[in-house]
Amino acid sequence: MSKKLFVGNLSWNVDNDTLRKAFETHGEITDAVVITDRGSGRSRGFGFVTFSDDDQAETAAAALNQTEIDGRTVKVEVAQERKDSRASQSGW
Repeated sequence: MSKKLFVGNLSWNVDNDTLRKAFETHGEITDAVVITDRGSGRSRGFGFVTFSDDDQAETAAAALNQTEIDGRTVKVEVAQERKDSRASQSGW
């Protein structure tokens, strides 16, 4: 089973490849993406890294939380399932 990590406080210079390289020493990564603004294309300062193995993800989160990537101290934690606020607002 795969596990997704949230990575916050990323430098504006970090791209998908940089994010992947920072985590790949901790296991097999299936996806690494820096979230960008739809209008400007500029990084929003956070991203997600998905590991193919839960244990590797946990190890990476523990090892890389509060470490530096491109000059910024990042926050790494297991990503939480996003609740769809649109559904709850519409009453459905």
